[in-house]
Amino acid sequence: MNTRIRITLLALSTALLSIGANAQTFPTRPMRILVPLAPGGGADSVTRNLAASFSEAFAQTVVVDNRPGAGSLVALQTLADAAPDGHTLMMITGTTVIYPLLYPSKLDPVRDFAPVSQVTAQGYVLVAHPTLPVKTATDLVKYAKANPEKLTYASSGIGSPIHMTTELFQIATGTKMTHVPYKGMGAAYADLVGGRISFSFATIISAQQHIKAGRLRALGVSMGKRAPAMPETPTMAEAGIPGVVVVNWYGLIAPKAVPKPIIARIATETTKAVKAPAMEKHLIADGSEGVGSTPAEFTVHIKAESERWKRVIKQSGIKAQ
Repeated sequence: MNTRIRITLLALSTALLSIGANAQTFPTRPMRILVPLAPGGGADSVTRNLAASFSEAFAQTVVVDNRPGAGSLVALQTLADAAPDGHTLMMITGTTVIYPLLYPSKLDPVRDFAPVSQVTAQGYVLVAHPTLPVKTATDLVKYAKANPEKLTYASSGIGSPIHMTTELFQIATGTKMTHVPYKGMGAAYADLVGGRISFSFATIISAQQHIKAGRLRALGVSMGKRAPAMPETPTMAEAGIPGVVVVNWYGLIAPKAVPKPIIARIATETTKAVKAPAMEKHLIADGSEGVGSTPAEFTVHIKAESERWKRVIKQSGIKAQ
């Protein structure tokens, strides 16, 4: 029996040493980061900057592979089919977590994959068309209560983070507005700037040009603190709307069976990348900030986000369409 125990322990220690050695030599070939959205958006921009940092840190080519469709399911399936060796990763967004709460999905970002690290955090800015007789977020609430369901708001689709944020806003303020979903915020902006849509939550990077040009009016940001890119714009709480703190985010996941030492190494390099001065400057200009977290911390974050939006879906009665 003692001999068997010694053999088992020897085999285990050999396996652990092998995994550790693999983490030190990782990667052994070019890496790939999947993005569940089309090129040109915020997630794509952050991923490309991170890929450049990884390429330098790992001394390997890092390719960004855009796989949009089905609320991240297309990219998730590609990741699930990839070899579990850390060479294929995926940048997920809030949509990746929300989608399975509304639509049938055989893949779950925590259950079926290995969370690596939260990469960024970024808030939304509440914007309204200048012809709307409101100058603050509380003005918008008063106007909405006086004109129930007459105000329209845009989103990038049912169940999108912008849709969910506006539903939370309505729950917190006791208002009811009409949702107009689009296939993307690019099309939504045309109607928003044209005055055919009353207001919307929007990413800071996409809204800034319209705010500066006077085509849209900024009423508040959704984070718990003011955005460095828009220091003059109050938070929702400062604007008199408590209970609406929403932080959008991007983060990396990997196939489930990737060895933990490799996951840990990628997480460490992620934190180094987003905290580098050049990357920090780029993120601040986009209305974001670098986070960098451990795999355990990111797992907790994803689960908390899932539970939060599950409650909003139940309270608001959102139905998949």
